Amino acid sequence: MSRRRDDYESSWWRRFKSWVDGETDLLAEGMEIRIPQVPGDGNGETKQPGSQARQAGTDGETRQLGSQAYQAGADDGKDRPPHLFYESRGIRWFRRFYQVMSVLLCLSIIFVLLWTIACLPAIGNAGNPDNNEVSARYIEKGLQETGAVNIVTGMILDYRAFDTFGESCVLFIASCCVLVLLRIDAKDGDIQTRKRLEMADDRRFEPKEDIILQKCACVLVPLILVFGIYIVLNGHLSPGGGFSGGAVLGSGLILYLNAFGFQKTERFFTEKIYRRITLCALTFYCMAKSYSFFTGANHLKSGIPLGTPGTILSSGLILPLNICVGLVVACTMYAFYALFRKGGM
Repeated sequence: MSRRRDDYESSWWRRFKSWVDGETDLLAEGMEIRIPQVPGDGNGETKQPGSQARQAGTDGETRQLGSQAYQAGADDGKDRPPHLFYESRGIRWFRRFYQVMSVLLCLSIIFVLLWTIACLPAIGNAGNPDNNEVSARYIEKGLQETGAVNIVTGMILDYRAFDTFGESCVLFIASCCVLVLLRIDAKDGDIQTRKRLEMADDRRFEPKEDIILQKCACVLVPLILVFGIYIVLNGHLSPGGGFSGGAVLGSGLILYLNAFGFQKTERFFTEKIYRRITLCALTFYCMAKSYSFFTGANHLKSGIPLGTPGTILSSGLILPLNICVGLVVACTMYAFYALFRKGGM
């Protein structure tokens, strides 16, 4: 059995292993000043050369004294000061390698984009993809196969419903990223975090109880929500659909929030409701189109009636899919606004 080295605790491998295991955070240590301890002069006291250096008023003396502290305590198994770690040869080489790889990656992306543009077919060529039988199929048999009077809605929610599902997932992922970056959580935070959340909570820099804004919102918000619902439900009959109708619904929620604040808005729309609505909408969309694609690929009857073209209850799954997309878009717009303004929902 091999014997552990005496300086194992201060070695590079030990620091790297502790960082991988989550015991220490090297990046956090590099952003704060840690005062190295120097053995005392025999009177039981411990000197603080970093404090003495700051009193001297120069960063150079702080670095020099920190280096002396590390040399004095290296034999005792003490940790290496953070600034010495970031000035090591391995870190310098890693930074150079990172910069070179970043430049190479950017140049590679530029080359691929230019090469793709150079290989695009000429405009107006008869062999281009936009002149094949796919577009003719959408126009000639779209109403018969999808039941949607609006050809565009029938295309994006039936023929190409998988692409639309990807776009809805992109909206959900974007809202999750904004939630991770901008959310202020006061449950586990300190007093300063709670004060910051209270300051941003309810229109600190806006006129509170603005009677003009509230009266206008009382008139406009119901009309906006009804109009957004109309656009969503008639997406398969007229221009509109889930994306445009969801944007109108989201604008209505934002107007209500500006007029009455977070406290009243959270009575009917909270973060828990947002998560449930988004999850249920995306799950239903995925399951419904998976069933439709499975039956269509195997030439099986789906059993979903297309209804009478031109009526509200027609076009098979397009109507419920429009509702799902509209809910996701509305929730995403409201979540973006609430997170950028308050750091929470």
